[in-house]
Amino acid sequence: MLLLVCLMAATGAAAQSRPASAASSDWPVVAELPGMGRAIDTAATAARRRALARRIGTGTVLIPAAHERDLERDYVQDNDFRQHNTFFYFTQLEAKDAWLLLTVRGTEELDAVLFLPPRNPARERWTGLALGPDSVAARLTGIATVLPTDSLDRRLQRAAFLGPRPMYVPLDVTTRDETRVVDAVFTGRDVRNLRPVVDSMRLFKDADEIARLRRAMDASVAGHVAAMRSARPGMYEYELEAALEAGFRRSGADRMGYPSIVGSGPNGTTLHYDVNRRQTRDGDLVVIDAAAEWGQYTADITRTFPVNGRFTARQKAIYDLVLATQQAAFDSIKVGETTMRQLNQISREYMKAHSDTLCGEQTCETFYIHSLGHWIGMDVHDVGDYSTPLQPGMTFTLEPGIYLPDEGLGVRIEDCVLITAEGPVWLSASAPRTTADVERVMAEGRRARGGR
Repeated sequence: MLLLVCLMAATGAAAQSRPASAASSDWPVVAELPGMGRAIDTAATAARRRALARRIGTGTVLIPAAHERDLERDYVQDNDFRQHNTFFYFTQLEAKDAWLLLTVRGTEELDAVLFLPPRNPARERWTGLALGPDSVAARLTGIATVLPTDSLDRRLQRAAFLGPRPMYVPLDVTTRDETRVVDAVFTGRDVRNLRPVVDSMRLFKDADEIARLRRAMDASVAGHVAAMRSARPGMYEYELEAALEAGFRRSGADRMGYPSIVGSGPNGTTLHYDVNRRQTRDGDLVVIDAAAEWGQYTADITRTFPVNGRFTARQKAIYDLVLATQQAAFDSIKVGETTMRQLNQISREYMKAHSDTLCGEQTCETFYIHSLGHWIGMDVHDVGDYSTPLQPGMTFTLEPGIYLPDEGLGVRIEDCVLITAEGPVWLSASAPRTTADVERVMAEGRRARGGR
């Protein structure tokens, strides 16, 4: 079930004095803790931990949480903290400097211990209430044993005494200091990288993950529609970016999924252009590749539209070919058979076969300079093997494009897809896709501005 991350400031010290294993039934529910994120689906996280136990069979798993970035050193432009994906996957907890220790003794025997830093009332005056190693944390996370971080060494020593068992750590996010914690106990033992195991699990999204992705999609669509409705010649790219990201935030986005790309005219032919400073001109197409993150999951949507609200005949012809290429790839998906690599080839062949003379002497796939898509999830380019047949629970993007720098004309259309047992589903279906729908939405914006 979902548990709201709540706590009353006045009860912090009392709650900390209670042992985690004796969670009180009368703990107060008053205010959401700053930085604690969305509600925790304790059933989903427990199921993921059990699934991990079944995969590794036996061993010890140690997963560190992320640390706060340094405002004086790291040039933080958004939140100064985002949880490591692996830690979040098994806890959905956005606490800083925490650890998760899992001891697996056979596929059905799993001990989970969460380690949290002690609360610091003086620091909380600056940063807000924090979750401490107490019964409240146990209740919120569904992890029965919650201890202070200074007891981690003793628990690791206990794990080491269990015999020559493998130790799994996500080595890609483990800092030098965290590595020393592992080395102090497990030097000379079988230490393995946890990430390949977890990445293979993350490729298949469960119901909670799909729900989070849908919320991210909804917020992202709202932002794209807001940008279309605000567009007019003479606007600066950053003004469109402001309308876009305001739409994300109004719809509850936690942050941007990645830096927003707003490329007008010639900038639309640069794939990852994100300076967003050019002034648009009448007749420009604008390529916006941007999305919201919600509950640590991000969408990824690209839309191309004429800043004046009307496609020229040539713009429409290029756009329609890109759209038809995207649809051809979608229509070619066979659950359990087709791979992303095959879809990429299908899209290229379709574009080549239907180019005619639209792109001059060369066929248009020559100007389709990237692959068709990628996995989507907690990362905008999420984990997964592209040779894997598409199966229920997988989520990915389809994003063909044509880029003609000599004309200052670029078109990319990107949507997210979920594979179900019945077939593929567009997750971003509510974002305008056809030229008629784009022009309709932009006309609504003009009318709302009084015809300007």
